[in-house]
Amino acid sequence: MSEIDARAVVAPTARLGRDVRIGPFAMVGDEVELGDACVLHPHAAVRGPTRLGKGNVVHPFCSVGGDPQDLTYQGERTELVVGDENVFHEFVTVNRGTAKGGGVTRIGSHNLFMAYAHVAHDCAVGDYTVFTNGATLAGHVTVEDGAVIGAFSAVHQFCRVGKYSYIAGYTVITQDVAPFSKVAAPRETKCYGVNSVGLERRGFSKERIQAIEQAFRLLLRSKLNTSQAIEKMKATLNGSVDVEELIRFIEAAERGLTK
Repeated sequence: MSEIDARAVVAPTARLGRDVRIGPFAMVGDEVELGDACVLHPHAAVRGPTRLGKGNVVHPFCSVGGDPQDLTYQGERTELVVGDENVFHEFVTVNRGTAKGGGVTRIGSHNLFMAYAHVAHDCAVGDYTVFTNGATLAGHVTVEDGAVIGAFSAVHQFCRVGKYSYIAGYTVITQDVAPFSKVAAPRETKCYGVNSVGLERRGFSKERIQAIEQAFRLLLRSKLNTSQAIEKMKATLNGSVDVEELIRFIEAAERGLTK
């Protein structure tokens, strides 16, 4: 059975799954759907239209499904769609989409959002990502599976953060971040090679990591430009599905690549 504290506010149009727990002074707005076993801690707020899958946890003073922070937003019906078993820690904010951006902000499953992280309107976040304290996405950002965004880092509008990449703390991202890479900005934002530790933790074999490292040596340390490096990868590393993924990502970049 669900447990709803008498001091919580739950809108009549909200739909609650089985075994949902809602703490005191939490708020569930109109057109909110909470999947089975979701937990809203005291003072958490979920506004709609928002759909949360199973087992999501929303900590105190977190705001999920709020209006987009966009000057063109005029109250249109937009939504937030969230998968399963995500954790939203204290003071995290996640906004719904805008009409001009497609109307939907999407978050996958098994993601960790630490305190004060922010996901803006029309973003798309994959699965198993980590947003460290204060990590911030501007609107229309795509974050692929397994990426880690360091503390107080910011990602510019329309940028993409590739699979299993790592962005160090206090880094400003204004161009796409390649899959499998690690990016930091002690003085300037640049790519420092492969996120080898993260890939090992995700179960990548030594052979897979070695192929990725060879690709990044061509991309970052050779005297080849990006187009020449891609051609060299295709000629010498075409047996690696990870390298193929990297090449597809680079070729689709519209804002350039962080190198």
